[in-house]
Amino acid sequence: MAAPREWLGTVEAEGIAGRQGSSGVEVVFPSDPATPAPLCPHGPTLLFVKVNQGKEETRRFYACSACRDRKDCNFFQWEDEKLSGARLAAREAHNQKCQPPLSRTQCVERYVKFIGLPLSQRKFCQRCQQLLLPDDWEKHQEHRVVGDISITQLKRPSQLLYPLENKKTNAQYLFADRSCQFLVDLLSTLGFTRVLCVGTPRYSQFYMEDSFCHYNMFNHHFFDGKAALEVCRTFLQEDKGEGVIMVTDPPFGGLVEPLAVTFKKLIAMWKEGQSQDSSQKELPIFWIFPYFFEFRIRQFFPSFCMLDYQRFHRTFICVDEAMKYGCMLEVDYDNHALYKHGKTGRKQSPVRIFTNIPPNKIILPSEEGYRFCPLCQRYVSLENQHCEHCNSCTSKDGRKWNHCFLCKKCVKPSWIHCSICSHCALPDHSCGGPKDGCFICGELDHKRSTCPKITTSKKVNNTLFFRAVRKQKQRKSNKMKMGTTKGQSMNHTSVTRKKRRRERAHQYLCS
Repeated sequence: MAAPREWLGTVEAEGIAGRQGSSGVEVVFPSDPATPAPLCPHGPTLLFVKVNQGKEETRRFYACSACRDRKDCNFFQWEDEKLSGARLAAREAHNQKCQPPLSRTQCVERYVKFIGLPLSQRKFCQRCQQLLLPDDWEKHQEHRVVGDISITQLKRPSQLLYPLENKKTNAQYLFADRSCQFLVDLLSTLGFTRVLCVGTPRYSQFYMEDSFCHYNMFNHHFFDGKAALEVCRTFLQEDKGEGVIMVTDPPFGGLVEPLAVTFKKLIAMWKEGQSQDSSQKELPIFWIFPYFFEFRIRQFFPSFCMLDYQRFHRTFICVDEAMKYGCMLEVDYDNHALYKHGKTGRKQSPVRIFTNIPPNKIILPSEEGYRFCPLCQRYVSLENQHCEHCNSCTSKDGRKWNHCFLCKKCVKPSWIHCSICSHCALPDHSCGGPKDGCFICGELDHKRSTCPKITTSKKVNNTLFFRAVRKQKQRKSNKMKMGTTKGQSMNHTSVTRKKRRRERAHQYLCS
C-alpha cells in the first residue's frame, strides 16, 4: 500500500524511536505513493523491512497485509525484484483463484431470493456456512442443515456463522451479549443513527449493496472497486456526515501503523462532505483494542482517550436495525479462553475502547462497579483510584496501581523498583538482560530451539511433545471439517504407543 506522503516522517520516526536494540519486522510506507504495491489475494501488499538490534537491513520486501502466517498467504517479493511476464500471469491467476466463490453481486441476488422464500424453505448449511436456495439442497443433503431461518436471524449473522479462530488471520472472538447491549445503548444515548463497522468479515451474503463492502482494513482496499468505495463514501457523507460513528474491532495481531493510515483515509473521506464551518470536527470513532496499545494509538491519534470499560468477550452481534449497518460489538469474549469473563478465563479483560468522544459524555454502568471521577472528568472502574501525584486515575488493567516516586509515575502492583535498571519491573526480571536472542542462555546469535545448553534428550522430548500436540490439534480440526464417521477405528497398538509417547513427554516437561 502506498501511504500519503505526510505519513512517512511520522511512521518512520515513530518506528525508529520505538525499536532501539530490538529485532523484528517493521512496516515501511514508501515516499513515492505513485508506485503501486504488488497484489496478493488480499489486495495491495505492504512493504516491510527486517530490523536487527535496532538497525534496518538493506533489502526490503513486500508481504501480505492481512496474514501474519505464510501458511495463510505465502506472498513474498523483494522490493527491487523484477518479475517475468509468466510469473506475473501466474500470480494473477492465483489471486483470482483465491477469491470467494460468489461475487458481491451474486451474494446480493441470492439474498434477495432467499428472503423471498417461505420460512419453511429458508435453510442454512452449517458445514459450508452458506444460505441455501432450493437449487442447492441436493448438493448439501448430507451436510448439517438448519431450517426455518427467520428475518431476525438474518439480521444477526454471528448467530448462524461459526467464528474463525485462527488468531494469526481471522481471530473472530465473540463479544458477550452484556457488552454488546451496553454499546448499542451507548450509541443510541449519544445520538448516533448510523454505524460504519470496519471489520465484519464473511457477512457478504447477509446484506444488500448499500449496506456492506468487502474491504481490507490493513490496506484500505475495496475488493469490488470504485463502486464499493462510492457506497462507503455515500454512507459516510449522508446528512453532511451527521449522526455517523465508526466502530472498529481489528485483530489484535494487526499492526497499529497500517490501521492508523487506513482510518485516516476513512476520516478524510468523511471530511469531504463537511462544510467549512465544521472543518475542525472529527469523525467519531470507537476503536476496540487491548490497553497495552494505548501509547501506539495515541501517537497517531492524540485526541483519543481510553475508556475503562473492560467486559469485552468478542461476539459478532448486529446493531439495531435503525443503525443500518451490521456491527460486531461486545467486550467479553465468549469463545476466547484468555479474555472470557468468569471462572474459566482471565478475571480482567485487556480489551478497551479508544475514542475521540469526550470521556465525560460516556456513562459507564454503575451496577458493574464504575464511578465518575470529578477530577479526571470521566468514568473509571472501582479499583482505579485517583493518584494525587500523577493527578490522574492511572490504572490500565483494572487493578489499583501504586505510585513510584523514583519513576515519578504509577506502576502495576506486582512491580517493584529496580535500582540496577533504574525503573520498575517484575521482581524476577532479568536486569539489563537482552530482549532478543535465546531465552535460555541470553546469547543473541541463536534462538531457544537451537541453544547448545539444552541436552539432546530434552530436545527430543520437547520435539515429541509438541509434535503430539500438533497432531492432536490436526485430528480435532479434521473432525470438525469432516464430521464424525461411524464404524472407523484406529489400531489399538498405535494408539497405545502414541499415548505413552505423549505421557513421557508430559512427564519430562513437568519435572
